[in-house]
Amino acid sequence: MSDYVLEFDDVWYSYPARPPSLSGISFSVERGKKVAVVGPNGAGKTTLLLMCNGTLVPEKGSVRIDGAEVEYDRAALRRVRTAVGLVFQNSDAQVFAPSVYADVAFGPANLRLPEDEIKTRVSDALFAVGLAGYERRAPHHLSGGEKKRVAIAGILAMKPEILVADEPTASLDPATAAEIMDLLDELHEDGTTILLSTHDVELAYRWADEVILLGGGELLHQGTPAAVFTDRELMRSARLTPPVLLDLYMELSRRSLVGADVPPKGIPEMTQLIEGVPPKERKFGTVFVADTDVLTKEGLDTLCVEHSSCRTGAMGTRAKRFCHDAGHSPDYTYGVVDKCLLAAMTGEDTLILTCGGMLDRVELRARLFAEESGISVPVVRV
Repeated sequence: MSDYVLEFDDVWYSYPARPPSLSGISFSVERGKKVAVVGPNGAGKTTLLLMCNGTLVPEKGSVRIDGAEVEYDRAALRRVRTAVGLVFQNSDAQVFAPSVYADVAFGPANLRLPEDEIKTRVSDALFAVGLAGYERRAPHHLSGGEKKRVAIAGILAMKPEILVADEPTASLDPATAAEIMDLLDELHEDGTTILLSTHDVELAYRWADEVILLGGGELLHQGTPAAVFTDRELMRSARLTPPVLLDLYMELSRRSLVGADVPPKGIPEMTQLIEGVPPKERKFGTVFVADTDVLTKEGLDTLCVEHSSCRTGAMGTRAKRFCHDAGHSPDYTYGVVDKCLLAAMTGEDTLILTCGGMLDRVELRARLFAEESGISVPVVRV
């Protein structure tokens, strides 16, 4: 099995009577990565994503999935679209069946799977996106965020190895957008490689492991978010501005007000850079973490009493639905780990309610923060 789950090799594509939308694009995506394709409108982002599952055929060059070059006959495309799930920017173009169940079941039914397997896949997919119980709902009665979740569920029911999402937060309010990104994080923790397009540099910087920067149909750079977004010449050539956090960091660095060599990944690191090395006697708060998959409503009530002085955060769609059903309103529902790290820096304890792979994500974020800042915040599972 190839280390690269997706590869483009000198890919060209033009729409009729228009300049090339993709001009000699070559890049590779490692298995298990979160990759953001970033660029202004007209950069070629959507065209590139449509190449990933064979919707568009390159005029020149090749696309490889798991090391095998994509072929464009019907049988080959069925295999490709099972491995690569594509979520369109406009959910109305993807959600078309008379019920949520029928929509999510469409892909598995086309694979001619047994009825029991289809039911299981639909149930699992709707549970994963927080829409269990919506099976009989009509899609046209759903909100924009719920339609986006149905579209993602339809892809999940195909059990893809790669999830490709075109501007997944476009036209969504900030809270719903944060929930969609939480969902993508959950899917990533379950082993899915994710490739999304966006012109939102703030989202790309805080979310992606790697950035593919496009401009005028050309690949301008592929690298870490920090390497891409701190290069002012690259930003200028792509007609983008750096994320606000990096812009502030670079200005403070230019004035010699901060001295770190590594740009801050988030607000906790930026806060520590501005504050400087904390006094040795400072006591940091603890981040407590509870697994909502094994927690009952009564258990949550007990936990909240035991940690009554803690602010609480719910991270991930399943955890948020659990809190809603249990009648609990968390203080934080997005940016949860960073908010808890900030609270810990002032000595406050916090409680994060989450589940699945997101439990490990809390510990990983705290460990990365400690490596960069020297501040070790205790993370304790309860």
